Amino acid sequence: MSLAQDTITSNVITLKGSTAIVKEFFNFSVNSILYQRGIYPPESFKRTTGYNLTMMVTTDESLVSYLNNILRQLEEWLTNGSVQKLILVIKGKESGETLERWVFDVECRQKENEGAQTAVSDKSPKEISQEIQAIIRQITASVTFLPLLNEPCAFDLLVYADKQATVPVTWEDSDPCLIANAEQVKLRSFDTKLHKVDMMVSYRMDEDGI
Repeated sequence: MSLAQDTITSNVITLKGSTAIVKEFFNFSVNSILYQRGIYPPESFKRTTGYNLTMMVTTDESLVSYLNNILRQLEEWLTNGSVQKLILVIKGKESGETLERWVFDVECRQKENEGAQTAVSDKSPKEISQEIQAIIRQITASVTFLPLLNEPCAFDLLVYADKQATVPVTWEDSDPCLIANAEQVKLRSFDTKLHKVDMMVSYRMDEDGI
């Protein structure tokens, strides 16, 4: 059982537990987006269960390794309050254009270096799980309003952190991959009282407006 799952059954949520919840949410959300948007072949995913939902997670070893590296760094930054947002960018392989930006805005309300090791949240773990469940359902339903991706696509993950944050030497600076005149849809949010995550997707409309 994961730390996040352990936390869901606990009466209180510590900073470490809140970090684990957000980290697990990022993992499931990114996997769900990559599956729903067809960035990787459907046969490279397997079924799993979380938040009382059936979800798809990748079995692609290189992708699993990439995501684990990102999540390990996010865990550190979530704990010390350095991370501001995570953005999943979907680009056309042929055109090079940014087609979608999935933005996770992160508010860190407690920081480990501010004596928050003992900070706890009394918010119901069941309520947090239901909030996350609602977001995952929205990601699944996104195919009903997002334009079709008419070319093979790739993705990248952008992480915005405080200037004081220690960045791994293998990470590179990136442009924000903005979309001109993008359509935007605000999704739901969840809040552990120690971390809050707001979510939004922006996307490029076809030239004919569909």
